[in-house]
Amino acid sequence: MNRDISDVRHDYHGDTLCCEDAPSTPFPLFSRWLEQALESDPEHANAMTLASVDERGFPHARVVLLKGFDEQGMVFYTNYKSHKGIELTTTGHAALVFWWPQLARQVRVEGDVEKVDSAQSDRYFAARPKESQLAAWASSQSTVISGREELTVRLSKLRQRFAEQPIERPAHWGGFRLRPTMIEFWQGQPSRLHDRLRYTQRPDSDNSGNAWQCAQLAP
Repeated sequence: MNRDISDVRHDYHGDTLCCEDAPSTPFPLFSRWLEQALESDPEHANAMTLASVDERGFPHARVVLLKGFDEQGMVFYTNYKSHKGIELTTTGHAALVFWWPQLARQVRVEGDVEKVDSAQSDRYFAARPKESQLAAWASSQSTVISGREELTVRLSKLRQRFAEQPIERPAHWGGFRLRPTMIEFWQGQPSRLHDRLRYTQRPDSDNSGNAWQCAQLAP
């Protein structure tokens, strides 16, 4: 590469963020930002970087797709026996990053991870295209294979196996939910003086449940 990437710069512009004008919990703001991101880039707005750690404490990150969201958390689906599936099940914690360049926005999420119930995984799997359903059976995700031909052979056999019957969800495949304990909103601004709002979850003073505390951070 001949280009000096140290010269690559972009001056950001966006709506201002402050705790005084923000909702009391992070979920309405995330919902609004996600909707706006879907309007600006409907094919990629639900892509998010998922970070997990292995048994040695080494971090690993990859891009996955958000497939559900409410005040209980963010839902995505994967192979439970994959590297990330094992790490998430073992540690029970993870982090997410959303990056929406058209809007100069980033959202970081940290929290606890749990598997969604089987019924929810079944419903989502049944709604997937047939080829995607077959792929969940064909791929032993994260394992070493001899080449793409190995997958092609598996897929051909699976097409025959399920030719005349519905494709049930494999037991090794399903959903995870990340329940946020921290959500940070980043809005790009001119001169690198970006706006950052961090919501953290804390016990209510009367111990009646969980509340969210908003803080504005230096860029």
